[in-house]
Amino acid sequence: MSPDFVVSVARDGIMTILMVAAPILGVGLGVGLLVSVFQATTQIQEPTLAFVPKIAAVMLSLMIFGGWILQVVMSFTLDLWAGLGTLF
Repeated sequence: MSPDFVVSVARDGIMTILMVAAPILGVGLGVGLLVSVFQATTQIQEPTLAFVPKIAAVMLSLMIFGGWILQVVMSFTLDLWAGLGTLF
């Protein structure tokens, strides 16, 4: 196993993680920002108001992006297995 192969697999793994996490984290960040602006404007400091919309938005984004996420992870896994097959 060459160092170039290890670096390549690590780089591809990190890129896959970032690609998979970005849509979900982006939606959670956007909803959290909107909720915090709403709380600051209305001066409502209810803790559940901060969590429930974010949880709902993350679940909705998982339903929307779930197929794409599965496709990206499967592609990475198949490429990884194909690369490991060439080592031996």
